[in-house]
Amino acid sequence: MSEENEYREQRLRNMEALVAAGYQPYGAAFERTARLEQLHADFAEGQSVHAAGRLTTIRDMGKSIFADLHDGSDRFQIYVQKKVLSEEGFEAFKLLDLGDQIGVSGELFVTRTGEQTIKITDWTMLAKALLPMPEKWHGLKDTEARYRQRYLDLLSNPASRELFNRRTAMIREIRSYLSDRGFYEVETPMMQSQAGGAAARPFKTHYEALGTDMYLRIAPELYLKRLLVGGFDKVFELNRNFRNEGLDRTHNPEFTMLEIYEAYTDVRGMQALIEGMIRHVSQTVFGTLQVGSEERPIDLEPAWREVTYCELIEEKMGLDWFSLSVEDARLKAEAQGLQIDPAWDHMLVTHEVYEKLIEKHLMAPTFVKRLPAALIPLAKACPDDPALADVFELVISGQEVAPAYTELNDPLEQRRRLLAQAGENPEKIDEDFLLALEQGMPPAGGMGVGIDRLLMILAGMDAIRDVILFPQLKPRD
Repeated sequence: MSEENEYREQRLRNMEALVAAGYQPYGAAFERTARLEQLHADFAEGQSVHAAGRLTTIRDMGKSIFADLHDGSDRFQIYVQKKVLSEEGFEAFKLLDLGDQIGVSGELFVTRTGEQTIKITDWTMLAKALLPMPEKWHGLKDTEARYRQRYLDLLSNPASRELFNRRTAMIREIRSYLSDRGFYEVETPMMQSQAGGAAARPFKTHYEALGTDMYLRIAPELYLKRLLVGGFDKVFELNRNFRNEGLDRTHNPEFTMLEIYEAYTDVRGMQALIEGMIRHVSQTVFGTLQVGSEERPIDLEPAWREVTYCELIEEKMGLDWFSLSVEDARLKAEAQGLQIDPAWDHMLVTHEVYEKLIEKHLMAPTFVKRLPAALIPLAKACPDDPALADVFELVISGQEVAPAYTELNDPLEQRRRLLAQAGENPEKIDEDFLLALEQGMPPAGGMGVGIDRLLMILAGMDAIRDVILFPQLKPRD
C-alpha cells in the first residue's frame, strides 16, 4: 500500500471514530464573528468569538493542545484545554488531522509569548480531509503538480496565495482607476459568428439552436468600436480571449485582456493613460515602483523611453537596412542567426528581426512607435507617412504588454484594408462592423493590455502559468 493510501486509511478510521463520538464529518453552515484577518485587526482580550478554518498545525501537549487555523485570510492560533472542553470533546479533538475544517467558539486571550489566541470552549466538525496536506505544509514542490492541483499549491504555498491575492487587487485597482476617469465597463460577446479584431486562429464550435458555426472571440475590439458609434465615449472590457495557438512561457490559449477605447483622443491619450495606470497599480498593489525580480529588475519611475520601430531596426542592423534589397536583408538577418522564409518580403524580414533580436532585449518600459501600417489594418496611418501606423507597442522586460492605436474610423479605407487582409476569403470580413462604421465612428484611441503578462512583469515571474490560477495543460495520458 502506498504511503498516501496509508494516510487515507488512517483518516477514514479517525472519521469513523469521530462519527461514533457524535461528530458528523461534513457539517452545516457555521456563522463566524469575522474572518481571521479581521479578528487579528479588531483583537480585544476577553471577547467571545466564533471562527472557522482549516487546521494546519496541531501541537498536542497532553492535557492541552495548540493548533493553527487558516481561513484564507490569515492564520490564528487556537488553544484547547481538557478542563474547559468536555472529556468527550477533548478526546474527539485529538482525532482531528491536518487539513480538517472545523468551526470553533471561544474567548480571545494573549499567551505568555504574546500570541493572539482563541481559547476554545466548543468546536464542531465542518469537513474531514481524507488526504494529507502536501509535504506536511512545507509547500508543493513539483511544478506540474502546482499547476494541475492549484488548490494544493494555494494551501501549501503562502507565496502563491499572495501572488493571486495581488492579481485580484491589481484587477480591482485597474477597474477603479478607469472608473475614476469616467470609463464605463461593458461586456461584449465571447461567442461570435466571426472571429475578428486580431489576426489569430480561433476556437470553433457549433451552435445547435441556430444551426451555425460560431467562434470563441480572439478580441473584443470590433464590438467595443460599435459602442463608440453608439455614443459610449469611454469604454473598457476586462475579458477572456481565446486563441487556438501555441503554449509557451508567455502564451496561454485562454488569457485575460483589458481593452480600452476613448472617443476624441488618439494614441497619445492612450500613452498617458497606460503610463499612469501601471504606475498606480504598481504603487498601490506592490507598494513600490521598483518591481520585477532580482535577475530582471524594472524601475517604473524614470520617464519611459519613446523610440520608433525604424530607429530600433537601424540601431541593430545598420543605418542602411531599409535601403537593402530583400535578398541582402535576408542574408544579413540569417547572419544574425535567424531563419528566414525565402517567400518573405522586406517588411516581414524586418519584423522577424524586431521580434527575435530586439523586442526581447527591451527591459525598461519602452514605447515603440510608428510600426509598418501593413501589419496593423485597424489603425490610422501617420499623417506624415502613410506607410507607417500611428501606434505604439509598450514593451517591458522584453514582452509586449500593451499595443495602442489611433483608431481607423474611415469605413471605406477600413473595407479596403480588410479585403486586402482577407485575400481569397472575403467572407471573413465583418460586414456588420463596417456598416456600423458608416454611421460615423468618432476619432478615438484604443488599447489592449495583457493582464497576465503585466502581472508576470510586476511580480517578477518567469512563466504565464505562474499567474493564471488554472493554466491550460496537456491532458494526462
